[in-house]
Amino acid sequence: MTAEHFNYQVVENWALGPRGRAMAGVVPGVAADARGRVFIARREPPALLVYDRDGAYLDTWGDELLTNPHLLWIDAQDQIYVADTDSHTIRCFDPEGTLIQTWGTPGAPGAPDQPFNQPTKAMRGPSGDLYVSDGYGQFRIQRFSAQGDLLCSWGAPGTGPGQFALPHSVCVDRENHRIQRFDAEGRYLDEWNDLEMPIDLFITPNDVVFVVEAPSRVSIFDLDGRLRSRWGEDGSAPGHFADAPHSIWVDDQGSLYIGEVATLHNRVQKFRRI
Repeated sequence: MTAEHFNYQVVENWALGPRGRAMAGVVPGVAADARGRVFIARREPPALLVYDRDGAYLDTWGDELLTNPHLLWIDAQDQIYVADTDSHTIRCFDPEGTLIQTWGTPGAPGAPDQPFNQPTKAMRGPSGDLYVSDGYGQFRIQRFSAQGDLLCSWGAPGTGPGQFALPHSVCVDRENHRIQRFDAEGRYLDEWNDLEMPIDLFITPNDVVFVVEAPSRVSIFDLDGRLRSRWGEDGSAPGHFADAPHSIWVDDQGSLYIGEVATLHNRVQKFRRI
C-alpha cells in the first residue's frame, strides 16, 4: 500500500445543490450507513440531517430531542450513535430515526470520573462493548457492556501515557497532538505522534486509518501507525478546508465525507476516490 493508492476528487456543491437543502448551521459530525444514507450533525439548531450519497436531502431527525450533537458513529445494524454534548448523553437511533437507547442522565453531568460530562463520541468494539470519550468536561474513556453496564473507565488530565488533554474521538488525544492505543481494559499500549491536533478518525474494514487534523489536513495510516498518505490545504476553494476538519467517514464505495467546524455554516465536503 503506497500513497498513490489514495487519490480523491472533491464533489463540488455536495448536498447544497437544487436537490439538497442548506444545512444552515455548523456541522460537527458526519457518518454514512450501509443503505447509502449520509447523516450530518447540525449544532444549531440541533438536529441530524439525512441525505443520500448524491447529496439529496431526505429527512431531519432528533430536532426536538438533541441539544448539541457532536461526533457520530454507525454500527453494522445501521444504528446511529450521537454524542449529545450539552445534555451529557449518548443517544442511539434505529435506522428509521426512532430513539432506542440513552446512556447518561439528560441535562445532568456525571460525578467526577463517572459518565458523562460533555461526551464527544461513542463507538462499539468488536465484542459489542461501547466505548465513549468523555470528553470536554473530564478526561476519561468509559467502557460499557453490550447490555449497557459500565465495565471500566480510564484516563486523567496530563501529557503522560494514559493521560489526556482532550479525548475527542475515543482515543484521539486532540490537545496532546497524538493518538493513544489501549487494550480493552484500558492498559496503555503505545501512541502515534506524527500528528497535528487530530480531531476524528475512521478505521476501514481493511484496517486503513483515516485521521482529520486541524487546521487543514487528512492523514492516512496503517494499523501500525505508518503514514501512507497526507494531504490538505487551507482555503475556501472546493477541496480546501476553510474551517478545521472535525469529522470523517469513509463509505462503502471508498468516498470520504469530511465535516468542518469553527464558525462557518454548511461545511461538509465529499471526496470521491478515483
